[in-house]
Parts: sequence; structure tokens; C-alpha cells
Amino acid sequence: MINSMTGYGEAQGQFNSVDYAVEIKTVNNRYFKTIIRLPELTAFLEEEIEKLLRKNLSRGTVNYVLRFKDVSAGALFDIDETALQTIAEKLSRAGSSAGVNGTIDIGNLLSLPGIIRPTLPDQEVAGQIKKAILEISQEALNQLKQMRSAEGDFLEADLKNRCTAIEQDLVQIRARSEVVLQEYADKLRRRVDKLLARAELKLDEETLAREVAIFADRSDISEEIARLDSHMQQFAQCCQANDQAGRRLDFISQEMLREANTIASKASDIEITRSVVDIKCQIDRIKEQVQNIE
Repeated sequence: MINSMTGYGEAQGQFNSVDYAVEIKTVNNRYFKTIIRLPELTAFLEEEIEKLLRKNLSRGTVNYVLRFKDVSAGALFDIDETALQTIAEKLSRAGSSAGVNGTIDIGNLLSLPGIIRPTLPDQEVAGQIKKAILEISQEALNQLKQMRSAEGDFLEADLKNRCTAIEQDLVQIRARSEVVLQEYADKLRRRVDKLLARAELKLDEETLAREVAIFADRSDISEEIARLDSHMQQFAQCCQANDQAGRRLDFISQEMLREANTIASKASDIEITRSVVDIKCQIDRIKEQVQNIE
């Protein structure tokens, strides 16, 4: 079964009176790419989260966001009171020495580098936070994977319908190719007979056979039909047997288009050309859909 690269998952949990919320969104990408956004307090988890995402997903752009909810101020940051007091005292002495009277705005002092620092957990608490967040993240990933799987089912159904339409056109092309040669021979005979009638000459059957043989060799599409049919079978098998089939399906669809183009260039029949146009339209749509498959 195939999976889509588009999905969304979310989960929430609590640890140490802090509520955590995880959101994961994925979109299609030829490769695997992660965009991880973490609060400064949990920045140390980025590598572990990256590993978790790679373990569960193989392709696509993954947007991971971790947020705090209902967090007390004490859980988020500490104020370096010693540094704040030292700065305030120095500013007060400098003002007195310069003969400048005024008040010190505590808000401005808090914006100075190093005054407000994130609360850094000790090793034991950090391990507990890591365990809690990874569990929440896995829950969000499970939801995401369910959505990608469901979307993959829709993609697979659409691809099967388009493959069925191509197979029906191939049946018509195969049947038509069997009568094109005879029609060409009859058409060539009538044309030559008409031109030679006035000269009262007789058509050389050997010459006619040679011309028909040249046409048959130049317009023979049996091998291309067989290869396209083989690609169709491989495509169907790949959809069933591999849950990470995106790249392989993309390659097969390119080969399908190659064979269709060759049939169109070699065929000298308007009905075959019309069927090939329909096939190419279906393959183009298949190639678009395949870009969304993991």
C-alpha cells in the first residue's frame, strides 16, 4: 500500500505542571527535510526529535512545532537578581556622580543581555522532559501517519482508475495495429493501379510487397505496446508491495510516457494517434499524483 506525503498530526500532554502541544505537518518533497521549531527550554531535544521523525517518515518536508500551554512564569525563565541589582547600583552611583537625578526603569534593565535566562533543567528533569515530549511526538506522528495512509488509499484508487483507462486504450491500439498494415497495402495498391492505368502497365507484386514490408518495419509498434503493458504491470505491483514506492513509481511513469511517445511517433494511423493522446493525458495525471506519494 502507498502513503501520501501530505498529512497533519497533533497531540498534547503534561509534565511538571507544564502543558505541551505538538503539531506536525508534512508536504511533498523529493527528499526528506525537517523544519523543527522548539522553545529555548527544550532546544536540547532537537537531535532526538530529528531521529524520531526520520524513524517514522522517509520522504517529504516535515514541519514540527512544540509549544508550551498554560505555563507559569517560574517554569519558563529565571531572573539574574544579583546582576540586576549590581547594574542598578552602578547606574545610581553614576547618576549621583554626574549630578543627574532620575528613576531607573526596571523594564529596560530586564531587556539587557543575560538578565533573563531560560530555566535549564538538571539532568534528571531533562531526561523526564525528553521522555514526555517524545511520547507526545510519537502520538502526533501516529495520527499523521494515519492521515497519510488514508490519503494514500485515495491516491491508489485514482491511479488504478487511470491505469485501467490506459489498458483499455492499449487494447484498442493493439487491435487497430493489426489491420493498419493491410489497409496500407490496399491503399497503396489502389493508388498505384490508378497511376498506372493510363499507361496500361501492370503492378509488380514484388515491388508492392517490398514497399509494404518497409512500411511494416517502420511503423511496427508491437514492442512498444508490450513494454508499455509491462510497465503497467510493474506499476500495479509496486503500488501493492511497497509502502515507500514514490521514487520507483515516478521512474516507471516516466518510462510509460517514453513508450507512449514512441508509439505516437511510429504510428501512421489517426485512430491510434487519438488513443495515444488519451494515454499521454492519463500518464501526465499519473506523474502529478505520484509526486505526492512517499
